[in-house]
Amino acid sequence: MDHYAALRANVGLLGTKLGDTIRGQLGDALLERVEQIRLLSKAARQGEELQADKLKQVLRSLSDDELLPVARAFAQFLNLANLAEQHHTISRIGHASIEKPEPLQELFSLLQDKQLDGASVEKAVASLSIELVLTAHPTEVSRRTLIHKLTEIAACLTELEQELTAVQQQKVELRLSELIAQAWHTNEIREQRPTPVDEAKSGFAVIESSLWQAIPDFLRELDTKLIASVGKGLALDAAPVKFSSWMGGDRDGNPFVTSKVTRQVLLLSRWKAADLFAQDLDLLSSELSMYQASAALKDIAGDVSEPYRLVLNKLRTGLLQTRDWLTEALKHDRLQRPQDLIWHNSQLLDPLLLCYQSLLDCGMQVIANGKLLDTVRRAYAFGLTLLKLDIRQDAGRHAQVFSELTQHLGLGDYGAWDESARQAFLLAELANRRPLFPKNWQPGADVQEVLDTCEIVARHGSEALSTYVISMAGKPSDVLAVQLLLKEAGISFAMPVAPLFETLSDLQNAPDCMQRLLSIDWYRGYINGKQEVMIGYSDSAKDAGVFAAAWAQYSAQEALVAICQQAKVQLTLFHGRGGTIGRGGGPAHAAILSQPPGSLTGGLRVTEQGEMIRFKFGLPKLAERSLALYASAVLEGLLLPPPVPKQSWRDLMQQLASDSCEAYRAVVRHNADFVPYFRAATPEQELGQLPLGSRPAKRNPTGGVESLRAIPWIFAWSQNRLMLPAWLGAGNALANAAAQDKTALLDEMQQQWPFFATRMSMLEMVFLKADTDIAAYYDKVLVPDELKHLGDSLRAQLAADRALLLKLIHSDTLMSKESWIRESIMLRNTYVDPLHILQAELLHRVRHQPERVNPMISRALMVTIAGIAAGMRNSG
Repeated sequence: MDHYAALRANVGLLGTKLGDTIRGQLGDALLERVEQIRLLSKAARQGEELQADKLKQVLRSLSDDELLPVARAFAQFLNLANLAEQHHTISRIGHASIEKPEPLQELFSLLQDKQLDGASVEKAVASLSIELVLTAHPTEVSRRTLIHKLTEIAACLTELEQELTAVQQQKVELRLSELIAQAWHTNEIREQRPTPVDEAKSGFAVIESSLWQAIPDFLRELDTKLIASVGKGLALDAAPVKFSSWMGGDRDGNPFVTSKVTRQVLLLSRWKAADLFAQDLDLLSSELSMYQASAALKDIAGDVSEPYRLVLNKLRTGLLQTRDWLTEALKHDRLQRPQDLIWHNSQLLDPLLLCYQSLLDCGMQVIANGKLLDTVRRAYAFGLTLLKLDIRQDAGRHAQVFSELTQHLGLGDYGAWDESARQAFLLAELANRRPLFPKNWQPGADVQEVLDTCEIVARHGSEALSTYVISMAGKPSDVLAVQLLLKEAGISFAMPVAPLFETLSDLQNAPDCMQRLLSIDWYRGYINGKQEVMIGYSDSAKDAGVFAAAWAQYSAQEALVAICQQAKVQLTLFHGRGGTIGRGGGPAHAAILSQPPGSLTGGLRVTEQGEMIRFKFGLPKLAERSLALYASAVLEGLLLPPPVPKQSWRDLMQQLASDSCEAYRAVVRHNADFVPYFRAATPEQELGQLPLGSRPAKRNPTGGVESLRAIPWIFAWSQNRLMLPAWLGAGNALANAAAQDKTALLDEMQQQWPFFATRMSMLEMVFLKADTDIAAYYDKVLVPDELKHLGDSLRAQLAADRALLLKLIHSDTLMSKESWIRESIMLRNTYVDPLHILQAELLHRVRHQPERVNPMISRALMVTIAGIAAGMRNSG
């Protein structure tokens, strides 16, 4: 049975509608040209060399006027294909063809097979704590207006699955045509870079359009499965999944995130929450017209005929007044907050719980557990701040504050002190009750900005803020410095402060740093038995390659778990994963289950980055499934933890890590031709012109690869399909192990160790996405002759690595066990290939004939970058 026929039919339908739009707008000739390119691309993918040559010839010969519409046609088509695929994962018809269609059902069946007792399952569900941290990394190339249209198109596809009359069918198809035409006539590329506030609004939009509905639906499903399994459902205040955000709080290397921006985002977040809860209450008030009520509710409502409505309307009025005040507060830097606003979560929850309990007391369970329960669940999951905001800042910026201060006070230069002198100073001041900062002190602008941020944190409190993350942390003083800054700002709650260990050496030193920090009495008393540590994935991979980085992350987590267990401190690991494999991404379920045993005990905190937010949470049903995948993986990791690796596995993994790091750095760091080759063979320099995120592409504008952010580094290599950061070095290491007769041990590790099996599976996916022919074409068109040898050797290495991997996994086909992922990549190739060829041609024109470059050519180049990103599904 062809499980994917429905998917292909939807892709075909959307493609036809797009074709109709193009014909109507630009005429038959252009549509015929697009169709000719599509058919040539399809034939080329099937190995017809003459057609592949003709495809390149046709794309090279496009006139300036044809370039942009052709690029847009294929980029738009990829957006529509992605949408059809998202829809397929949650549609009735797609159920049979995708991996893990019912994650919670599978989990509870597995627990039953393993005969786990109900009490352990109940306890694990009760302690379930997953925090998804939305980040605005500059890889989300689609604009919000376009995303709204795509959501509407998905709704039409759902309708078309129903039994419709001819008239109904015609009506839905007409709406589809309208939406696709709207998308075609909308600029897919922003005119300006988004501001950090724009990025935050994108996060709010995902909550409003998708997660607002998905959270109560997911909890209802989990509740039902739990009752069936152990006879008892979720607690009323259960919030196993919560959301935080970095949008407007992450100032690491982003000069546009200021204390003013952070304040604005915190207020906007409250504004959106008040607005959404007011809408909920409007609906509830229209439905809860009952007159029977408990004594407790009557005490509050008085003797009225519709007590529920009275209480809910009063709450709604309070929320609307709060929203109105927030509208004013956003216009003024400081506005006195009136006492009677709905500001704390208890003010929202108390009236809702009162109504809920009253309905139960009066025998109206079925009403209590309907829409009202959904709103109660949202109140616990989102609260009046919608998302909690993290603050992230570089350790050096905190040290700079104390350098300026100690010099002003005549104590010397904090920046020049050794670690023990810094700690002694910080601990003495943390224990001191007098203020540290003199009233007459006028710090420099950078220091003032750090102080202003800490003041905002202190003013907005624990309901609005989550964690203070310190990037480039490496010493206990980095953490103590933040604690002192927050104390001086007058903070009234113990904000978690998480050091972020992100390079290879940071990860290797992390256990020692945390051991020293936890041995400080003051610190142990302050954290009250809880510690958060952030593990960086992307920078460690950029620094050392994926194998070495993955092993360093695993080893650091394992050591941190042991240190915290010994210190009787509950550890929460915060995973800074990217969307791509080169940045520690990949399928969440497999990634969670490949972590060290014990690493999930304190809950899971993980970043959801850039375009992956839309791929996982863009539609309500899709979001519900993603939440179920996370919950089932964490519960499985808690209840059926992976094995502790054998010593022989560790030894071999250590060898693989060392060999792969050496091979990776030999190319990236020690080959003099590498940086010029990278700049020539990829659109790295042109990426800076694409108005994606608010953050600059480089930490240091004049530096080399090391100063590049991890995101454009990965993004550039996925554009030319060499995918280099996600595999370089790994094959060399595996080849060394195979040459030493260690294939039997590699086999055992694949079969019995989820960590290693996941690494191999991720390599399979990368090799399926990589394409040596396309990478060779970029080299042919763009790379100077004296650098071409490097491209030749890298592609030869990729081919050898791919052949070796197939041998090691005993297969003749990549991803043969994951047919859904394989199908999805193959489906998009026909439409991505022309964009690659076009992009190489456009880059050549932009670089070699700048006098011929007009705005249409620059725009067409941007569209190819965005289109390839959509086709690759995880661009950065």
